[in-house]
Amino acid sequence: MNQSQDHELTILMPCLNEAETLEVCIRKAQGFLTRSGISGEVLISDNGSTDGSQQIATDLGARVSNAPRRGYGAALINGIENARGRFVIMADADDSYDFEHLEPFVERLRAGADLVMGNRFAGGIAPGAMPPLHKYLGNPVLSAIGQLFFRPGVRDFHCGLRGFNRQRMLELGLQTTGMEFASEMVVKASLARYRIEEVPTTLKKDGRSRPPHLRSWHDGWRHLRFLLIFAPRWLFVYPGLVAFFLGAIAVGVLSFGGVEIAGVGFDVTTMVYASALCVIGYQALMFFWLTKLYATQEGFLPTSPRYRSIVAKWSAERGLLVGLALFVIGIAIGIIQVARWGSLDFGPQDASAVVRIAIPSALGIMLGFQTIMMSFFSGVLTTPRRVVSVDAVIEKLNGCRPASSSICSGSPAGAVEPRPMRASCCSACRD
Repeated sequence: MNQSQDHELTILMPCLNEAETLEVCIRKAQGFLTRSGISGEVLISDNGSTDGSQQIATDLGARVSNAPRRGYGAALINGIENARGRFVIMADADDSYDFEHLEPFVERLRAGADLVMGNRFAGGIAPGAMPPLHKYLGNPVLSAIGQLFFRPGVRDFHCGLRGFNRQRMLELGLQTTGMEFASEMVVKASLARYRIEEVPTTLKKDGRSRPPHLRSWHDGWRHLRFLLIFAPRWLFVYPGLVAFFLGAIAVGVLSFGGVEIAGVGFDVTTMVYASALCVIGYQALMFFWLTKLYATQEGFLPTSPRYRSIVAKWSAERGLLVGLALFVIGIAIGIIQVARWGSLDFGPQDASAVVRIAIPSALGIMLGFQTIMMSFFSGVLTTPRRVVSVDAVIEKLNGCRPASSSICSGSPAGAVEPRPMRASCCSACRD
């Protein structure tokens, strides 16, 4: 990673076969730097172009950085890592964004903003610049969901023209390599409580003759999926709580007899479906807990003081006790029902009365067993373990050091592929 900062600003453009429009974008960006007097560079993060885009950029004096891994996000991550500016302003190289008027972005960044988003709906969208599906459905819906889940304070969640403090963005550890990178940047910045601001910008019809790389439904779903994954409360907790309490209340009320509401009767059949709803809601809540445990340990989601206090108080053993209690209650209800049946010499019983007791019994057994299994699994996730660095893994694959600290003869230094280990190799390499 290039840690040097030779400039105040890097104008970053991801590029994959943009020979038609790359030159005009570079000239506009360079013109902005010259006119504004900002010390900056134009950086092209090339994603494997085969149409001569690299040569066009080099001839115009732009710097080219090759991104070996394909994908919109991969190209931008490569560009951010190799940028030499303190601030970075990124946009597509299709001549749809305004590289000539970047002053509002620079001003907000200089004032301390960590991320400055463009707002195309506030600045203006030229006719034909955005497909109706994106303009009236995709972007408004996804932006509304993003605002609801994460409160970043922006109305155009997926504007491709945005500026940010390079070092602050590197600290987020952005990882997605596809189009959902645009969402990841805003989501993680919001979760990290970064200062996010928004400025109006314009969007015009791009200058390409080929179709865009964006695939509406496919990439739209990837953005939505990403938003849901990073908002486990909306994905698991809120639906789970509603389902669990509705189901539990219905089962509890109907356990004492059928009820009639507005002329509609509810009885044991409703109890069966209500118990299923209760189980579904409970499973959603357990999935939230396990997801949160894993995601926070792996660094995908931040941890709040409240969450850390809950984790500190909760343990797998306590979960096992709760699960065991629920399981025993369910078994006890079942035993009572069998005893009542025995008092009738195991003869015929009223079906409704039997089901009315059997459902709470089965519900207690299922919820108890699920809680026990979840507690064991959470214990696995929270078991302390040593962290193996990437360098250690590479050393393990390409060579090993036995106790004598000499290079193991099983894999000579510089080997690219792991070779069979000899008896003299250390146990870690043999593993």
